[in-house]
Amino acid sequence: MNKQELVLRGVRVLLRGKRMEDAEKDYIWRSDPEIARLDAAYPLTMKYDRYLKIFQDQIRWPTPGSHHFGIEAAGGKYIGNCMYYDLDSQAKAAELGIVIGDKDYWSGGYGYDAVVTLLQYMFGDMRLKRVYLHTLEWNHRAQKSFERSGFNAVRHVRRMSHDFILMEVLREDWDATVEERLARRQQYLEERGGMPVNGDDAVAEAV
Repeated sequence: MNKQELVLRGVRVLLRGKRMEDAEKDYIWRSDPEIARLDAAYPLTMKYDRYLKIFQDQIRWPTPGSHHFGIEAAGGKYIGNCMYYDLDSQAKAAELGIVIGDKDYWSGGYGYDAVVTLLQYMFGDMRLKRVYLHTLEWNHRAQKSFERSGFNAVRHVRRMSHDFILMEVLREDWDATVEERLARRQQYLEERGGMPVNGDDAVAEAV
């Protein structure tokens, strides 16, 4: 199966392969100073035409050991991206990243749902033993969401002139709590309201 055809279904989001039509919104989001700051990055300054060529190359020749997903909410609305990268096949570990670029969908549980959905795939289908991420030390809102998803803080890390918290989920911990965690996700998202992703909103699943 072509990984670009891979679709993962959560409660409120759908994760699907990246598409060329994502480029315009990605460019807008990556040029936004507020979003860039949350990602410990600088806002894009390059022209859109140049960015579009880079984007096209990334879809055509993806980095080995990584896979990028577009995040869709109900109605097929594209709201952000999540990915795994730096896959270590021997250690069975990979890093996870996520950004909700559409600010109308901040604090609505969409990022949380996307992370749990991707973790299900990484531990279930990919059979990884460890998933980790780095979040900025001052971003307590993100840390709280990651903790809810199953991550635990490991240590402080200094890199690229920023202070991060390294967080991880281990396979044995995920397997021991997955049923309870998925039930809590359902309850948490129902309490927050919003539209679930249903069969009418989703493309055909390939998992």
